[in-house]
Amino acid sequence: MSVNSAAAATLGVDDDPRRYEHLSIIRLEDPGAIARAAQARRRHPGPKAGKQNFIVAADHPARGALAVGSDPVAMADRRQLLDRLQIALADPDVDGVLASPDIMDDLLLLGALEGKLLFGSMNRGGLSGLVNEFDDRFTGHTAAALEALGADGGKMLTRICLGDPDTVATLEATARAIDSLAERKLIAMVEPFLSVRENGKVRNDLSTNAVIKSVAIAEGLGASSAYTWMKLPVVAEMERVMASTTMPTVLLGGDPEGSQDDVFASWQAALALPGVQGLTVGRTLLYPHDGDVAGAVATAATLLHHATSESTRTEEASE
Repeated sequence: MSVNSAAAATLGVDDDPRRYEHLSIIRLEDPGAIARAAQARRRHPGPKAGKQNFIVAADHPARGALAVGSDPVAMADRRQLLDRLQIALADPDVDGVLASPDIMDDLLLLGALEGKLLFGSMNRGGLSGLVNEFDDRFTGHTAAALEALGADGGKMLTRICLGDPDTVATLEATARAIDSLAERKLIAMVEPFLSVRENGKVRNDLSTNAVIKSVAIAEGLGASSAYTWMKLPVVAEMERVMASTTMPTVLLGGDPEGSQDDVFASWQAALALPGVQGLTVGRTLLYPHDGDVAGAVATAATLLHHATSESTRTEEASE
């Protein structure tokens, strides 16, 4: 059964097919409204040590990755996706969004990004199932565009296949993107994987040693690592993974497997490790098995640590 079946009732939203028609009208008659909405938006105060950030990811469709679980087109309905995103972003514990330009622009026009962290999705050219999927070109946000939007950074998927010559071009493009973001003092959120192609499909190696090796390669990209973060999967022996980097790290959710309780338990353990700055999760929370987006988001929020950092305590003591 589709995860979108009877979704309107479950989500508690109006299922009028014209509910987002005004976005099309604005795009037709006043496309400059997007830039104005970005300029007028109240910004997030910025990441701080001791407060883990909760970021909702919604850049999958731009890579042709529409599946969630057994439903191959779960994310195909843009109205449903915007409904779910607005529910998630309405939770005060959600700090921001990671999105491709089209979705980011819709959310700006909807006024859903007030006070939120914004991360743009930069490379979406390695389409799911594409014959040259590892040649993951930068077809989305640029650093200049993100600066103009008042965004906080950009994210880049960095799949490393030792048996595919396209990998070197992706690594070079990633390094250039990191440099371009750093020049603007914007965060480069790098999502590395060691990957292989099996039976025509790309598979990410989620063994502990493979993740550690991918981190070692990714954190050395670019002329400066001053603004580089890692975006990493939760795998076995996460203590070893986090020992491999000093970069602030957010955990990704991926396509949900197993029970929601098991997934949340694995996140909780990983969030307790040094260097973990929070969650950047999409499909697991936007398309939960029971359809309760608000409930899934609220539960995930309880896993985050909001301890007062040493620097914050020092600042407070000096006031």
